[in-house]
Amino acid sequence: MSRDATPGPYADPLKFGQRVQILRERRGMTQSQIADLLGMSPHTYRKIENGQQKPPGLETVLRIAQVLRVRDLADLTGLPEAHVDLFVGPGHPRLAGVRAAIDNFALTTGVEPPPLAHIDARLRAAWKSRHASKNHREAIGALLPDLIRDAQVLVRSADSAADRRAAQVLLAETYSLSQFFIAYQPDSSLLWRVAERGMTAAQESEDPHAIGVASWLLAQAHRDSGPRHYDAADAVNLEAVRFLKPLLPDGSDDVLAIAGALEFELGYTAARRRETGAAWRHWDKANGMAGRLPADYYHPVTSFSRAVMGAHAVTVAVELHQGGESVRQAARADECVIKSRPRRARHRIEEARGYQLDNQPDVAVASLEKAFEAAPETVRYNGYAKAILLEEIESTQAPRRRRASELAVKVGLLAR
Repeated sequence: MSRDATPGPYADPLKFGQRVQILRERRGMTQSQIADLLGMSPHTYRKIENGQQKPPGLETVLRIAQVLRVRDLADLTGLPEAHVDLFVGPGHPRLAGVRAAIDNFALTTGVEPPPLAHIDARLRAAWKSRHASKNHREAIGALLPDLIRDAQVLVRSADSAADRRAAQVLLAETYSLSQFFIAYQPDSSLLWRVAERGMTAAQESEDPHAIGVASWLLAQAHRDSGPRHYDAADAVNLEAVRFLKPLLPDGSDDVLAIAGALEFELGYTAARRRETGAAWRHWDKANGMAGRLPADYYHPVTSFSRAVMGAHAVTVAVELHQGGESVRQAARADECVIKSRPRRARHRIEEARGYQLDNQPDVAVASLEKAFEAAPETVRYNGYAKAILLEEIESTQAPRRRRASELAVKVGLLAR
């Protein structure tokens, strides 16, 4: 190897082991505790710390980082550019197939373009499957490659401007469905490609609802990228709200719903900034818009509805770090039934965050158990859920520790 070559981040077992030891001691954990969480023998773990064993593979290094709650891999490797995030879940087995379909730009194809109505029906079925399935990524991941290919073919083969716009609506919605699959998986560049292509397709369609949905998802991509991107998230949201506002008096329920969802997103980002007044003001406005929808209405993409506003209130309170308020809102939200399994699971996770803030860890773990029952994949890919479980598997209270550990095994945080 050239003397100028960059050494591997774990090339020195002793230095790597020393970093692990320092981080473990900062956490106040024993070698046996860490070994148990990693699913290895204390003897094997001691050899890692002592530099007596070949450096572990990347998967084990990431597990160590997760157990020690390391957010920056530089603390383990000494490389400042290395980063690990609890909010990135494992790569789904179907991720490669979805990625290949998204990245494929065949200029010629032998695929016969399906009728518009056919793809529209498949999309309706895919959304329904997502909301009804416990393992929603598996459900839509199986459908997406063919849907993406056929929607792209439909756009390319459109015979008229009207047909092309109609096809772009379906392509934009296909990208929206893809973003739900890709979110919190280890391919952020793919998420951005999908979000931006969805917006481009929606703008080409000139359909207000499609533009609203694409804006909603693009704003989320910005916001979830961190505080430096909050302004960009607000800019996308505000532009979409202004665009839709003239259409609301005579618009369809879907247009009103996406406008309401966008209004709430402004409140969500404000809550992330800890802007209490703005956060609740946007929630109030979104709640008023939800009240104009039929009682049983449920937006197929955003889940915006009367029923979901209670869950949204919990999220605002949690993001504002208002533990008591989040618990009160959670009690009120339980009066409504959220139809979508993944959205119901997400609400239970937010509820768990509220109970954790309110120093009720046993109830927080119980809420995560309910989330797992509703949709295991939602918990498996959610950083907040994993952070709470990692906290409680170290509890000094044996019943709580055992309960959290059992759920952590099911989620995949702990080895059996």
